[in-house]
Order: sequence, then structure tokens, then C-alpha cells
Amino acid sequence: MNDSSRNLRINALAAPLVARLIGEAEALRVGVSTLAGATVVDAGIDHPGSLEAGRLIGEICMGGLGHVSLQSIASFSQWPWQVQVRTSQPVISCLGSQYAGWSLAHKEEGDGQRFHALGSGPARALARKEALFEELAYADAGDQAVLVLETDKAPPAALVDKVASDCGVESGALTFVLTPTGSLAGVVQIAARVVEVALHKAHELGFRLENVVEGLGTTPLPPPIRNGLAAMGRTNDTILFGGQVHLFVTGADEAAEQLARALPSGTSRDYGKPFAEVFKAYEYDFFKVDGMLFSPARVAVTAVESGRTFHAGALDEALLDRSFGG
Repeated sequence: MNDSSRNLRINALAAPLVARLIGEAEALRVGVSTLAGATVVDAGIDHPGSLEAGRLIGEICMGGLGHVSLQSIASFSQWPWQVQVRTSQPVISCLGSQYAGWSLAHKEEGDGQRFHALGSGPARALARKEALFEELAYADAGDQAVLVLETDKAPPAALVDKVASDCGVESGALTFVLTPTGSLAGVVQIAARVVEVALHKAHELGFRLENVVEGLGTTPLPPPIRNGLAAMGRTNDTILFGGQVHLFVTGADEAAEQLARALPSGTSRDYGKPFAEVFKAYEYDFFKVDGMLFSPARVAVTAVESGRTFHAGALDEALLDRSFGG
């Protein structure tokens, strides 16, 4: 990561997007409330949310360093609408912000109710609770924070206090954005992780992250569905069977070619069935699923110094139809 990238302040960059989400709450069909002093945006629990809210939340997740749009692209006959993503700061926007790497849990005393959610977005780079930030050599600084939770219920007040403390901000300067997996906003913001999924697998493969300089991706817009397992399946499958990513990298051609060959989801032992079926076969134990499955269907990697591009993987419309109910 270069020195100029380390100076980027992603919570501040995301702040205008958060302000728009809140300021246009009625038009975007989201709810805005306060909890333990923090602002809470409900984008699909008690308020319906919208595709546009999901697009904005996707950009918030990327710390203001990514662009998310909805485009009609004729890659699939039944699913022409695609979520399109691009970023010129792929490492910080995808892994330093968008990746859902902050595990948050709380158990209420008395009734014993448990809350668990994975946090993504710029607040992660303030709290830096994950070992990943040591590898990235990146930390944000500032007096405001925004955290996106993929959840169907609001966090408890005690968790709000914990997040504010971990981020080093006042609770009044903290915003939570809540998006259930199968909601209108949820399916957009999860599909908008198509480039992030590729970056995460590249990291797992040992590719030098500082060599990734640009990222582009598209994936079909999954139909929203309230069933939790079906929603998890569809939001994974859109990328596994329909995701397309183009990475631009520095370094040797051989490394770029090796990355392209290893990245596609089709290289995984668990490829070939909708994710909900794979998950069920493993008795709903996420850790039994092959980690190499979570990647785009088709990739291109361009070695910018030589200009050569390496292609690998393939789209699978039949499996996408099976997952989406086409």
C-alpha cells in the first residue's frame, strides 16, 4: 500500500453518503432513529428499504472509495439487471472497509437473548479489532464512524456503547446501518461485494495485495426473499455463478496468470450446487464449506506493466436460475 493511500480517511469520505441516506430517508423508504445516543438507519427491518438505499449502502461499505450502480447487461436471459462496482483503491475500499470482518456479539443478562452480527464499513478501520489491519498497515482516524450490520434486528444498547468505545468516538457520532440479507437494500449491498470477494480470495491465495491497483466487477441482482437460508443462498450464488471481476495488477505476468487461474469459484471442491444445498449438506456448519468457493465465477487479470490479460472461469446460467427460482 502506498503512502498516499494510508492518508485516506474513509469514515470522513463516507460521511456525505451517510448524510444523504439519512436526509432522504422517506424517499429511500428507510427509518432513522436513535439508540443509546447513536443514529440507527433501518434499511429493511421495520421499514421496506429500497434498491437505491442498497446502492448507497454499498458505497458506504466501501468507505466512499467505490462506485456502485445498477445496469441492464445482457449476460443472463432472465436476470439482466446487474450490480456494477468499481474502485481505484481496491485494498482499502474492499478489505479495509467493505469486508464483513468485525464479529460483534452480546448476551443480555436476565432473558439470555443473544445478538450476533458481522460488521462491515469504515468503522472497522477505527476499531482495528482484526489482525488483517496489521497486514494492511492501515488505520483510520477521526471523530465519526459508520458501521453496517447484516441483521434482522437492532443491536442492544450495550453493543452500541462497545462499538463507540472501540472506535474512540462519542456514541452521538456513531451511525449503524441495518440491512437484512434478503431485503431490497440487503441484496444490493451484498452483491456489491463482488470485487471484495475476489480481493479476499487473492489474499487467501497469498497474492501481494499492494500489487492490486484497480478493480471492476458485475454480478446479477438477486431477487429479495425473506427466508434467511434462501437469502443467504441467493446472495452467495449471484457471485459464485454470475460474478465477473477484472483486476489490474503490477508485478510479473506469471503471478497475474497464476492469480487468474486460481481465483474463479469453479476451482473449489464444493462448486456445482446452489450454496443453500452445500450449506445444508454440511449440516449448516459454515466452517466446513471450502473457503476457496467464495469467489467470482469469471475473472480477468491484467498485468499493467506488460499489458497482457489472463482470463479464467465461466458463468453458469443454469445454476443461477436454479438458485434464483427462474
